[in-house]
Amino acid sequence: MSNLEIELQALKENLLEMMGLVSKQVSLCKEATFSGNLALAEDVIVNEKRINNLELTIDKDCENILALHNPVATDLRFVLAVLKITNDLERIGDNAKNIAVFLTKSGKKLDKAYLDKFSIEKMYEASIAMLSCLGKALKDDDAELARKTFKDDEILNKKNKSGPKTAAALIEADPKQAKLIVRLLAVVNKLERIGDLAINIAEEVVFHVEAKVLKHNKDKS
Repeated sequence: MSNLEIELQALKENLLEMMGLVSKQVSLCKEATFSGNLALAEDVIVNEKRINNLELTIDKDCENILALHNPVATDLRFVLAVLKITNDLERIGDNAKNIAVFLTKSGKKLDKAYLDKFSIEKMYEASIAMLSCLGKALKDDDAELARKTFKDDEILNKKNKSGPKTAAALIEADPKQAKLIVRLLAVVNKLERIGDLAINIAEEVVFHVEAKVLKHNKDKS
């Protein structure tokens, strides 16, 4: 293997590690949300530093590869895609951390009736499925697998769109819980945002593998 191939392989391994960490963060948030185990939420907050450090390492490695090896074609697309993907992964991590902060501040197990009204479990499942799918797509350079995330994003968008109406109805029924309800709506927004960022990653996988730009293109085929 050439030096470039060795460095690209190491870059991919770091990217997959970051992807795995971020996916685990969202899964931990789900478990903490429904179990009331706030220690899991604390773990998410602590783990955020590892994700940020990995992003810095990967960005530096990308810069070195571009400067020293002047990659072309698929290698260049891969490095450019990695730069964008790590940024999106870091932002997914931020959203997971923000959910974890809310959970720790709540100090208790959340009322499942409210969680169900917002379909938060379904939103977690959709976002986790997207991240799992993308982890495999990144590992195998599989553009078609990456495209499968688009349907899950539609679920998240639909649930997020109905969120404000659900919140208004719940507050009207129980004004004393208004603060909690508004914060749960914020969780809905963050899960929808995780889906949007996952779609960005899917688009970068397609760009790397097929040299096709899907961003701002309504036709994702």
